[in-house]
Amino acid sequence: MASISKRGDSYRITVSCGIDGKGKHIRKYLTFTPPPGLTPKQTEKAVNQAAIEFEQKCLHGDILDQSVRFKDFAERWLEEYGKPNLKSRTFDRYKGILKRLNIAFGNMKLSDIRPHHLNAFYVNLTEEGVREDLKLTPLPVVTDLIENHPLPLYKIAKEAGIALNTTRNIKQLKRVNEETAEKFSDYFEKHVSELFAIEDKRLSDSTIRYYHAVLSSLLNTAVIWQVIPSNPCERVKPPKVTEKESRYLNEYETADLLAALEDEPIQYAVAVKLLIFTGLRRGELCGLEWQDIDFINNKLSVKRTSLYSVERGVFVDTPKTKKSMRTITLPTEAVTMLKEYRAWQEESAAKLGTAWKGSNRLFTTWDGAPIHPDTLSGWFHGFVQRKQLPDICLHSLRHTSATLLIAAGTPLKVVSDRLGHGSLSTTGNIYVHQIQSAEAAAAETISAMIEKGRSEKGRKIG
Repeated sequence: MASISKRGDSYRITVSCGIDGKGKHIRKYLTFTPPPGLTPKQTEKAVNQAAIEFEQKCLHGDILDQSVRFKDFAERWLEEYGKPNLKSRTFDRYKGILKRLNIAFGNMKLSDIRPHHLNAFYVNLTEEGVREDLKLTPLPVVTDLIENHPLPLYKIAKEAGIALNTTRNIKQLKRVNEETAEKFSDYFEKHVSELFAIEDKRLSDSTIRYYHAVLSSLLNTAVIWQVIPSNPCERVKPPKVTEKESRYLNEYETADLLAALEDEPIQYAVAVKLLIFTGLRRGELCGLEWQDIDFINNKLSVKRTSLYSVERGVFVDTPKTKKSMRTITLPTEAVTMLKEYRAWQEESAAKLGTAWKGSNRLFTTWDGAPIHPDTLSGWFHGFVQRKQLPDICLHSLRHTSATLLIAAGTPLKVVSDRLGHGSLSTTGNIYVHQIQSAEAAAAETISAMIEKGRSEKGRKIG
């Protein structure tokens, strides 16, 4: 039987739900405020009805404990929702996001979280110094130090206690964390400030928006599980994000890039060309195996993605979405290139003999093991700088592939399918500027054709 106690203008309804495994009584609570204007008898009836309904829901398991604190629910949410539904890397990122969310809301009851709490949290995230992952950017002098050092890069990395790929990133002036910067500076007997610049410690707009998305997902699950009646995130405007236009190459710049690949290692050259031909994501490219290539029908199948995490190292996962599992038609040039590349790889494996690990991947380490995705990105960054090409990253090649297809008049549905987007609207939103440019060019083409028709008709009449 539910118990009722009056508290000012509201009533606290308590329902006993037995005893837990530790012998502690399980009680669930509801604060009920009767509608204004009721007579004392009507108020009593409304409160009793609310108590009956609440008790029934509790006994049938329809209501969880409304006194549950954010951090306790977040732990349960990660375990019961996160593990079954999120990909490995997304799950890891959610755990990191929840660390900060627990600092802000951990001891609050879910039912007490209001829109003004969320707004205050988002404002706090915009303040300088809120970032935990302090990043430092190597100064140009770092490249000179490494190049003029008597030891090769891999020995510098070993003696400094830094991973070889990370040391390579430092040489390429890519950002690193504070611990890495200190190790590198100590090795060269320099102060960190002499070799690295500390970046602004503000979180980006997109990162703040991501916090909002995770928080909203968690609270929406709390609504579905009937822990809270509504999601306060729905009554808050999510932080604005300044949309950045995707970086890509036009047809002339792409031709320059392809020409610059002529004297580069074959593995990297093939990887870059394949990204342009197909628009694959980096992980999809690294996950390709030779059985995914249909040399007879000129097809490439995306069946897996190869990723990296600190905890798991290089690992295999399913593609990003269901539509990411797709088959792409390859141009004849790409098929010929892949045949030549396979012959080169088989020859390399034969030379290594038993040392070849034989992962069957297209892109591997020197001994056949799956390549680290960052290895490709690191090489490409250095390649772009060496060849003085436009400032793009490896993912820009995916955008380049899509942009060239759109400019050539390829139907948007075909572009979307090749990219493996979840919906056609996703493609349209990303490439809206390119689509508008293509439409403008099409309009001019129609106008030119009409004018040509008029001219030819005039000549016939004359």
